[in-house]
Amino acid sequence: MIQSKKVLGSLGLAMKAGCVVSGEFMTEKAIRDGRAKLVIVAEDASDNTRKKFIDSCHFYKVPCARFGDRELLGNAVGKEFRASLAVTDRGFAVSIGKNLDLEVT
Repeated sequence: MIQSKKVLGSLGLAMKAGCVVSGEFMTEKAIRDGRAKLVIVAEDASDNTRKKFIDSCHFYKVPCARFGDRELLGNAVGKEFRASLAVTDRGFAVSIGKNLDLEVT
């Protein structure tokens, strides 16, 4: 639970700093453009969405984590429901990745 709060807090800070893009289209674009340093996909995202981001992250060598649900991710960044987020700053990505037990280089 503590790790979860740290992840959500860090996502909120990253969003305020302009280092998070959200929504399927923007997340996919950030991955393709090489701006995404970490991608987070909601646990309750559809199978197609999950597969699309996992495959895309694998191809572009971007760390990808499954975390929370769409409502939780949306609330963390001050939006409605969000199935996917991309962190575009390496510092925030490393910090969030540590709390998700994910290595971000």
